Amino acid sequence: MGYRHVDVFAGKAFTGNSLAVFPESPGLSSARMLAISQELRHFETIFLSGAKVPGEAGGAGEPGGPGEPGEVHARVFDLFEELPFAGHPVLGAAAVLHERAGDHEHAGDVGVRHWRFRLPHKTVPVTTRRTTAGYHAALDQGKPEFLGSVPEQDRPEIAAALSLPEGTLAGLPLEVVSTGLRYLIVPVVGGLSGARIVRGDFAELIARHGAQFAYLVDVEALEGRHWNNDGVLEDVATGSAAGCAGAYLARHRIVPAGKGFTLRQGRFTGRPSLLDVLPQGRPEDLRNVRVGGEVTMVARGILDTLPE
Repeated sequence: MGYRHVDVFAGKAFTGNSLAVFPESPGLSSARMLAISQELRHFETIFLSGAKVPGEAGGAGEPGGPGEPGEVHARVFDLFEELPFAGHPVLGAAAVLHERAGDHEHAGDVGVRHWRFRLPHKTVPVTTRRTTAGYHAALDQGKPEFLGSVPEQDRPEIAAALSLPEGTLAGLPLEVVSTGLRYLIVPVVGGLSGARIVRGDFAELIARHGAQFAYLVDVEALEGRHWNNDGVLEDVATGSAAGCAGAYLARHRIVPAGKGFTLRQGRFTGRPSLLDVLPQGRPEDLRNVRVGGEVTMVARGILDTLPE
């Protein structure tokens, strides 16, 4: 079974967030997908099935008509479990499908293709286009949900759990935002370099406020950081969180709604990444958030055997 190794949110190889993409993985059990993900050791691995690739029999642009989005079922695993949604795996997988489909003219656009990724609990549209270095992919994460703020008296506990110096928190709410995963957005001014998770019960702490994960964002530098809840692994570039952070920044008028901006991440892991974020709508009524970035092709591989 073949797979493609790509770097997402990266204009060149060996930067950005690495990913393994299995373009055809029919019939694999959840246990096998998890075991393969753990073997390959990328932050996340994505498994596709039923892909309708333009130019192939039954693919988009065949009898369904030009411009019909290519549809694909996708499942994403990190090293611990299946994720209901994740940004960089979907973007990387869309670029792999574009590579597989080729760049001939389609629906009036040269080198531009459209896809619909059906995840277990969410379907997202993705657009890909060819670039000089590889591909650019952008996904529409849909309408963001604002699910509540951390009470004022609990802010110091969150700051201490993230090893943030006193005075680092921005004068903005710590707010839970979701476009598929519930992130506690923690706005800061400076202090990113020393931030880290220092509480073993961090997952339980943020769950009390309705969040699954936390994302730090410097509201002046437009730079973010994110870790697994155990604090051991820092993520290089978090596409799902970037959508939530973009919605948050637009809602609080840090960035203008309807205008794209670049969110930086990965500097502290030695894998600098650039995430293109576009919140759309009015600050008080955002209708969707688009997140995208460059995708670089790095390697091809073949599994000679499958896990038991």
